[in-house]
This record gives sequence, structure tokens and C-alpha cells, in this order.
Amino acid sequence: MSAPRSSLAAAVFAAVLAGSIHVGSAPLVQAAPTCDRVPTGVEASDYTLDFTMPPHLMPDAMFDGRPATIRVHRVTPAYAHGRCPGVQTTAMVLVHGRSIPGSSTFDLRHPTSQDPGGGAFSLQEALARSGIDTFAPDLLGYGKSTRFPDGLDDPANASLPAYGADNSCATPEVGCDRTRNAAIFPLNQQARYLGDGKNPPIDGLGVNPLHGEMRKHTSGHYFATTDVWARDILQVIDDAIAKARPRADKVAVLGYSLGGARVARALYRLGEHANRKVSRILLVASVFNRLPGVPGDVNLPTEEADLPELERSTSFPLAIGRTGGWDGVPPDRESVCTGRVPVGGPQDLQRQVLDLDPLGKTWGGSDPAHPSGVYRLPTFTNYGWNPTVAATFTVPTLILQGSDDLTNPPANADNIFDSLTGVANKVMVKIECGGHFMHSEGCADARCDDHNDATIPYGQTAQTWLGPHSTVAAALTEWVEHGTFDGKECGRFAVNASGIAAQGTTTGCPA
Repeated sequence: MSAPRSSLAAAVFAAVLAGSIHVGSAPLVQAAPTCDRVPTGVEASDYTLDFTMPPHLMPDAMFDGRPATIRVHRVTPAYAHGRCPGVQTTAMVLVHGRSIPGSSTFDLRHPTSQDPGGGAFSLQEALARSGIDTFAPDLLGYGKSTRFPDGLDDPANASLPAYGADNSCATPEVGCDRTRNAAIFPLNQQARYLGDGKNPPIDGLGVNPLHGEMRKHTSGHYFATTDVWARDILQVIDDAIAKARPRADKVAVLGYSLGGARVARALYRLGEHANRKVSRILLVASVFNRLPGVPGDVNLPTEEADLPELERSTSFPLAIGRTGGWDGVPPDRESVCTGRVPVGGPQDLQRQVLDLDPLGKTWGGSDPAHPSGVYRLPTFTNYGWNPTVAATFTVPTLILQGSDDLTNPPANADNIFDSLTGVANKVMVKIECGGHFMHSEGCADARCDDHNDATIPYGQTAQTWLGPHSTVAAALTEWVEHGTFDGKECGRFAVNASGIAAQGTTTGCPA
């Protein structure tokens, strides 16, 4: 079911028709339009895509051939009087990252005094108001997409204690576990995870729902590979083309954070057919290459089979975590990047994520009667997004990166740009004071206005910068519509802490 969201433009137009807007002492007379060239609002809806799990795709073969669904959150432009003939449709598929599902990542509902409807920090809403039809799936294992009763729905598939250094197991009756990365896939989450020194401690499942017992896994493998989610993305691309009927029968595809690697794998699998279905690639805070924690110049392989054994060692499908979204501001940047995290934004994000996971909402906590709620994450391997893969791409590509991103190194953006050797139409933009969740980040205090009448923040008409979220939305819109940033088809650019785009360089662009 579609849910309409009102717009100021629609309200003003209604007032004009009612004669309540006057010029001097006389009502403004205007003929009712027969159609709209620009959206008067947006509509949001959710739907599911059904499929059967292909054989030999999931790490655990017991899921082969099972029915599954992908939930898609769509925010589309609305035209009160119908869209005028000749106004072409553009569409975008947005792919989320490691931990937060699609609608929570891209359609954050955060009411403010200026926008009680809560769409001020929604990327999907901003794009839809610019005329772009957006589709944000929850990939398999996330949100309201399939997690499998004996997969991520089973608390017994959370991690057990670690094997000892001598390969011994202190809990042989239920078993022990290994992990490729304890920071993102912690061990012993069937009991209580006490933290790793970098991340804050979170409640395990020992009280809710395991009631003090540990259980054997019903699935003894990591949940997914990058190819699992590449399959999802390809299905959503085809569905978005069928539903939106965009110009040239192509959609733009955005990958956020780990979603960048998932999108890259999907496009790599499309090969030469990528140009037939995809008009533009957009990478926001994308991961790229390099095995985590491995010293030296060690690159991710293109295929999973070539990963080191350690990278395929995770022996459980389910990890749990807290909702976050925003990384911290470096201490020396707090006085510069004021207002980056919207007041109450993390709490609204947490509520939205837990509302998408009624089962996870009943887990965690130290009181049997009062679960704290956790978000459930699939474990996986990472491969296939490296310079070799990037060199095969030819689709125009925009790379957006926050300079203050503590989750994804800003150098990744340069590495991606340099590796896209076959792409002539490519742009990289680094946004000062942008963090990992910059598409929902704001600005406050004096830095938002540089007090220079000769400059206006990129993508805005007002002097005061609204924050990284407005820059991201404007850059994505310009790229989808025109294949340019600030009118340029290729180059490296920067946006300063007041939202002003600086002159870029063409290093790495075709002569």
C-alpha cells in the first residue's frame, strides 16, 4: 500500500486555488494545471519479491531450493495532476551496507520542528522530490527479508565460545567457534559479549532468549557470500526496470559502505550486459579491496575460492549488534563539525531498525522480563571488489566519501577512482565533516554559513548549508540526471565544512 507524504509545493498550490494567496488586495488567479512537470510530493510503499534459493549458492546447502523473499522499500515521486507527457522517469536501486537494512539506511524518519513528517534527513525522499523513483531492498538476512527459521531466526546459531590456542574446546557438549573478524563477528554471543576494547559491550543472548543455556548450532557455516547478495541486487534491478519503466530501460545503482562491494559484484557478474541495464553507478562511503587486518599489500581476490582459509573460517551464521549508524567525530574535529549528528537521530534510527525486526526486538538484555532488543546480522565472506574488477567497468561512476568517516578510510575513494581505468566519466567528491552516515547528517552553528555572498553551498539556493545530507542528495541527483558533478564529467572535488564545492582537479581523467 502506498503512503502519500505531503509537500510544501502541494500546500501552496492548494492555497492558490482556494484564493488564500493574494497579490496586493486581489486574489492571485491561476488556471488549474492539467499536469505536473515536477513532483508535488512523494509516496512510499513496501513489497516483496519471491524466489527460490538456487543450488550451491548459500554456504550451507540445507538452504538450497527453499522459497525466499526480498522486501523492497520504494519511495516514488507523486504528481497531483499526473506527470506531464515528455517528463521522463529516472530510477535508482539503493543497496545498504553491513548492518542496517535498506529503508532504515536510506529513508530515515526523523521528525523536526521544520519537518514534522520526518523526511528532512531521508535520502530516498530527497531523491523522489527531485523526480527519481527509488528502490531500497533489504538483502537476504536483513530487515523483513527471509532469514530462515533454522538460520538467523534460531538463537542457537549465534556464536559459541572460542576454540583454545591448542584447538581445544571448553564446551564440547555444544561446541566452539571460529571467526574471521572478531570485531564484526564476535564470539560467545550465546552468553554475554563484553566488548573488544574498540566497540562498546552489548548484551548477548544468554538471558533472552536462551535462558542461561548454550545450544548447538543448527547451521554450522557463515550465512552468505557476496554472490548471494549479488543475486538479490540483480533481481531488484530487473524488477525496478519493470515497475518504473525508466528512460532507456536503465536504472542507476547505488552501493553504500559494504553495499559498494555487493553492487560491484553484481555488475561484474553482468559483465558486458551491465551497460544495457545500468545507466550510472554511485558509491557512497564504499569499502574497497584489502583484507582487513592483514599487513602489507594484500588485495582481495576476485573469487571466494581464492580467499585465505582464515577468511572462510567463520563457523556460525548469526551475529548480533546494536543499532548505530553514526560513527564518532574525531576529538580534534568536534569544534569544527558541529551539528553533524541530528539530535535524536540515532534513537530514531534504532527504533526504525528494531521495528523491522520484531524477533530481534525480543532478544538481549539482562532482565528476562525486559529484553533490550538487538539487531541480527548475517556473517559472510568478502571478495570481488578490487582493482582487477574495477578495471573492467565502463559505466559512469560517482564516488562520494566523507572526510571524517571513521568506519571507511577516505583513501578508499581515491583508490576506487584510480582503479576505474576503463571509465571516462568518473567523479570523486570528498565532503568535509561527512561521517560514515553522511547521507543523513546535518550542520549547526556558525560554520554552516561562510558569510560570503559570492558563494552558495553546492546544490542549494540558500546561503546556510543544511549539512552533508543535502550535498549527497544534490550530487546523486545531478549524477543520475546529467552524469556530472558541479557541471564536470570527470575529476576529484572537495566540499568544505560550509558546504562550498571547491575547484577540482582532473588528475586521472582522460586527456
